[in-house]
Amino acid sequence: MSNDFDRALAIGRPPNIVRLFPNSRALIVSGKVVDRALLAKGQAMTIAANGRNLLVIRGALMAAQRANATILMEIAHSEGGANAYCATNFWNLARRVDALCNELGITVPVAIHADHYGIKSPADVEPARSDIPSLFDAGITSIAIDASHMTDDENLLASLALIPLVPTWAGLETEVGEIKGTEGMSTPEEAMFLIRGLNAHGLFPDWIALNNGSAHGIQASDQGIQLDLTREVHEAIAPYSVSGAQHGTSGNDSDRLRRIASETRTTKANVATALQMLTWGVRVNDFGNAELDDQENFVKMDDRGVSRGLWDDMVAYAAEKGLKGGSYKKMNLPFENRLMGEPATIRERMAKGVEDFVYRLLTEVFNARDTAPLAMGVLLEADGYDLGHKARRLEDPADWTPDRIREKAALMDTKEGPTGDFDD
Repeated sequence: MSNDFDRALAIGRPPNIVRLFPNSRALIVSGKVVDRALLAKGQAMTIAANGRNLLVIRGALMAAQRANATILMEIAHSEGGANAYCATNFWNLARRVDALCNELGITVPVAIHADHYGIKSPADVEPARSDIPSLFDAGITSIAIDASHMTDDENLLASLALIPLVPTWAGLETEVGEIKGTEGMSTPEEAMFLIRGLNAHGLFPDWIALNNGSAHGIQASDQGIQLDLTREVHEAIAPYSVSGAQHGTSGNDSDRLRRIASETRTTKANVATALQMLTWGVRVNDFGNAELDDQENFVKMDDRGVSRGLWDDMVAYAAEKGLKGGSYKKMNLPFENRLMGEPATIRERMAKGVEDFVYRLLTEVFNARDTAPLAMGVLLEADGYDLGHKARRLEDPADWTPDRIREKAALMDTKEGPTGDFDD
């Protein structure tokens, strides 16, 4: 094991990571490595843990080490972009992960994922041309280019413009259908349109995220992820070797999540709000959904998370700012220093709450236990950090010019979903 780790460390870290952390013992890898490891295990997916605060990152890394599992640490555009509401951001996530891996002796491979890099209109494309390279300068090793808020043709055209800015060694996720709610569900036709159009231009995503009934934040419905739809879409795009990325796992019980891992081609499952709530000491159910009392207030457990005094200050701040339910996420940035100023015993239990929750997901629900050696094996077999693509070109570029893309999209029968908070 030690020899494999040392060899993987020597050859498996991407060039941006080597440049940033030349003396590090943290095995930060491309998102492709994580995907390939889960595919090698089969019927398994791993967590993409949103590190909204430092103690979430700490707890998730400890869980991964305990489970001997490879994972992704991520932050979304709204959480950690230019207008962030979290102290963790696109430009410091890799540094936080690297520092904690070295402090804690973490030896499992970890990818650094920029989630939901959102393109909500064609006007967003030009500023992204400078923004996206800066993320890789800062240690990102995987990214989701999310133009799913736009029509299918504009989604594809924006993706064609921006994906070439992503290093070919990096993990790549694309999205189709706004990721929220039960209307405007993604269809196999839409997914095929996006994947075929990218394929024609030599662009091969590792993952695709769907609107398959997923939702973010505090859940208002228990309808949950639609397994049959997910299976249908994954089977349609199977010739293009794209794995599934599952967003909005909160609100779905363990049995459903086990079936997503075992019955679909999903290898990556995002978890965000539940981890934040656990560091605060809010009670969450098996779904990872925060519980409310009769007055629709969060249930704070006195022996978990932050101290009662700090929690009372947070509740008072939320009332003053008009924050309710899922809007509590806006307290991450103003309270980060207060969280880190808690006594050591409090900070330890904050991280421990995340560790235990993530460990259970990895080992009892996602089937990700012992995927760390598989990830290292992938690197050793490739003899380097660049694994290449899973897919090859199957489509004719002449069939996917901008004019032909718009013509094809006009013939598709799709239904747009409702508006909402699609960012994290």
